[in-house]
Amino acid sequence: MMQSEANRLGMLDSVLGALNLGTVVLDHARRVVVWNAWMQQYSGLPGTEVIGHDFFTLFPELKGKRIDSAVQQALRDNFPSVLSQTLHKAPFALFANAAARAADERLQQAVAVTPIEMSGAARHCLIQITDVSVAVNRERLLRDQALELRSQTFSDGLTGIANRRHFDVAMEKEIRRAKRAGTPLSLLMIDIDSFKAYNDHYGHQQGDDSLIRVASALAQMLQRPLDLIARYGGEEFAVILPEMDAEQSMNMAEAMRATITGLAIPHVTTATGHVTISIGVATHQASDPGDIPFLLGAADKALYMAKRAGRNRVEMAVPA
Repeated sequence: MMQSEANRLGMLDSVLGALNLGTVVLDHARRVVVWNAWMQQYSGLPGTEVIGHDFFTLFPELKGKRIDSAVQQALRDNFPSVLSQTLHKAPFALFANAAARAADERLQQAVAVTPIEMSGAARHCLIQITDVSVAVNRERLLRDQALELRSQTFSDGLTGIANRRHFDVAMEKEIRRAKRAGTPLSLLMIDIDSFKAYNDHYGHQQGDDSLIRVASALAQMLQRPLDLIARYGGEEFAVILPEMDAEQSMNMAEAMRATITGLAIPHVTTATGHVTISIGVATHQASDPGDIPFLLGAADKALYMAKRAGRNRVEMAVPA
């Protein structure tokens, strides 16, 4: 019988040693009675220094934290707890190796506290700690990749501003919002004047640099959260201005034209001697029957008017 009991205890020790998770058992007085090999490996504390000691005296940094209340609930109320991994990423000082310990890079942990009813003895509690670092890192990588993919999907690769797809999505959303709220929505179509001649004279690399400078300068002028500038195609940009009426949008367009003129980017093949832009402005009012194609068409016509009138100017679409 004694041999059988010894075998059973030996097997229990072997099982605890083989578990790929931290296993800690506390008695009713919160003394450590089980501290498995996994805990020894990642905490750096052998069982001989832990067994029989008050858990929260050994680890005072955990006193008053969520793990403390979870242990109390298990021992006093027979209530199990699972610590939120989002709120409690690494409550225990557990490290993968010496380098991680020196850098204070703890294992990411999932922690469960379970009451244990003991025959003929006061209630104990089991603390199980799972290393979820790989899963957390994988989730972080996937999130970063998703953000990168979203950035590539909705941003122009050259200028960094919104691309045509982003513009189309935003335009759909803003036209619906304008109709629902009964507010105006203005659209600016912007074209860099004589850009083909610029590329022919200065080369495509300098042409790209010029596009980037113009896009950056225009983007910095938009201060409201819902304003959006997008590269519409080639040297053409589109600006969405929610809740901005015709007069306000004309003022914004004129300020943008002046800003690009002020950059004084050399363009010797033009009359001004530097890079300029032409802008067509159209405003959708709540009473207008037209939709996105109507607003785009109106802004395009206004841009064409600005080009025909000599470039480096702003024109407002004529109401239908």
